[in-house]
Amino acid sequence: MTIDEMTKGYEKEVAYQKHMLKNLGYWFQLCTILSGVGIVLIYFFHGKTLWLNIVGIVLIVLGALGMLMFGYSGWKGQQNVRAVVDDYDKKIKYFQKKVRQQTGITPKAK
Repeated sequence: MTIDEMTKGYEKEVAYQKHMLKNLGYWFQLCTILSGVGIVLIYFFHGKTLWLNIVGIVLIVLGALGMLMFGYSGWKGQQNVRAVVDDYDKKIKYFQKKVRQQTGITPKAK
């Protein structure tokens, strides 16, 4: 595997993970809207219609749980992207050091 192939592979992986993080953001927004609809149902139908009040409570609970789940997943996903980028940096530095040792090229001192 060449460094160019490795670079393309890492770039592809980071782009895919960022795309998935964006999808998680959409799901988070959907859960936020779900909770908002639940709040509106409770506000307008409190004491008037029991079943709409119950639906509102269920929507708030589901939305809150979804926001917690997708928020945590997004946070872990961002950590994973950082870990992939750090791993790529370590590998590039290792390969550059190895190439310098094999060719006898030393970096210039400043």
